[in-house]
Amino acid sequence: MSTVLDYRYLSPSALMPEGTASRLALATSGGTSPAGEEAHPYFFSAFVEHPSVVATALLAVARVARTRFYVPPNTLAAILRAADPVVTSTPQGLRFESFSACCGVYARLDVAREALDIHHCAPGVTNVDVNPPLRQALAGVQSHDQLLLGVGDEALQVSTGSARLIEEKVPLPGRWLKGFAETQYACAGMRLHHALDLAATRVFLQALPRQSATKAVMWAVPALRSLRLASQPAAGAVCVAGPERLRVLEPLLRFATGLRAYGPEVDAASLPVASAWVLDLPGGRFTVALSPEKSRGFSCEGGVLHGLAGDTVAEDADLIATLLSFEPRIDIPRLALASALTVARVGDALGVLASSGQVGFDLADTAYFHRPLPLARGALADMHPRLADAHRLVDAGAVLPGGGPGTYRVQSADLRYEVRLHEGDAPDRCTCPWFAKYRDTRGPCKHVLAARIFSRGKQE
Repeated sequence: MSTVLDYRYLSPSALMPEGTASRLALATSGGTSPAGEEAHPYFFSAFVEHPSVVATALLAVARVARTRFYVPPNTLAAILRAADPVVTSTPQGLRFESFSACCGVYARLDVAREALDIHHCAPGVTNVDVNPPLRQALAGVQSHDQLLLGVGDEALQVSTGSARLIEEKVPLPGRWLKGFAETQYACAGMRLHHALDLAATRVFLQALPRQSATKAVMWAVPALRSLRLASQPAAGAVCVAGPERLRVLEPLLRFATGLRAYGPEVDAASLPVASAWVLDLPGGRFTVALSPEKSRGFSCEGGVLHGLAGDTVAEDADLIATLLSFEPRIDIPRLALASALTVARVGDALGVLASSGQVGFDLADTAYFHRPLPLARGALADMHPRLADAHRLVDAGAVLPGGGPGTYRVQSADLRYEVRLHEGDAPDRCTCPWFAKYRDTRGPCKHVLAARIFSRGKQE
């Protein structure tokens, strides 16, 4: 599955002199606001309190978007056009997001409201143009410069009829779409494990290797003054697969005030897992999420597939989506009252919306935020083929009760598999080759999903 993202800009983004200050004008394409879709929205204008921090961090976001941190064998490394960063505007500030071409690294810059002197602000989301001349100009921004940041341009909005569009088409593979969306779901399952001060942050980041083997997976564990990389997991460790990928934070180290490491709970027997790292900056923060392996990319669909196999979660997600309006921090109890759903059902629905690109997750706030990806309608609709296959198996009568409680027989093509469903934290099991290869590291197989759907149908 692939789609084509069609960027249409009225002019290229640029850094231009304006009186005693500089104006960073970010061109917009294909935005969405509470009022609906807009071709070239004007969302934001503000003086920036920390110009060099924002300029350097925006460069880091753009760098992730155009980088392949892993190149498969026999694949050309060149990228003709990377996906442009996504920016979300709210009264509480700006969020810039990008996802690497290799589908394994996510980056986000959050600029806080307190670090912006806002002249104009409208909520919405759009892609912004970060072109090579702009990147060169941003590299020269100094801390003493005055910087007026604009997302869109009011002057251009009144002259679109005669404007000559700058148009570029970017083919996006299904893995990119799925990874960008499901990174948010993966982050929602993480917790804070380590918080480093400035000195410890410098020690850790500067000790990271500059390259590693394709399958290299290290684990960040406490050291005397900071964190160190270990070769084996342990309780409290945070996975660092392809540790050199975390060096995208290095240009920001001169501004950093601390670093926080997030990940799921692990033990000595754990397999590689995703992790996220939040670098605290003056007036904002920079988040980097790493996939479980360099060559694997993000495929954290396991929990959400179980949720989607439930009776009402898809309908709940549709209902919750209608109640969202670009909230920078989604209040789950408030949504529960507004929707007449339980808090648990709202949480499950937000997980589904995260995996379909409708909301993001902020680790620092431990909360979802509303950000519908600016993609064509239907681009994310077919991201769960395993679930579709499971429904086909159920509809074809291929699932039958087994010989004991929680056991089922699933006929798939000419083969029959035995499925055992477990309650609680114990993983479901299947005798198929897919389960034998991945176990529970990449979500349930289609046979387990089919058995779950069948069992819930029998309970009605």
